[in-house]
Amino acid sequence: MKRILLYKPAAQRELNHMDRTEAERIMRALEAFAATGRGDVKALKGALKGRYRLRVGKWRAFFTLDPPNTIVVSDIDNRGQAY
Repeated sequence: MKRILLYKPAAQRELNHMDRTEAERIMRALEAFAATGRGDVKALKGALKGRYRLRVGKWRAFFTLDPPNTIVVSDIDNRGQAY
């Protein structure tokens, strides 16, 4: 089941500012998760309940799963600054 990927402006801005190879790596990981549901994904707890994070090396992509079949990427951040 392929899901549609939507990037919010903050996530798109972060991708535009980072190294091109890193940005492509993150986008490939998100596309793979959208296509297969596989990846280092974890549901967040507490105040961030309902959101998920995908770990890609030192980067974290935060997203929500919105029906029907949509992944909304809200933010991408460096591991040290993400939480």
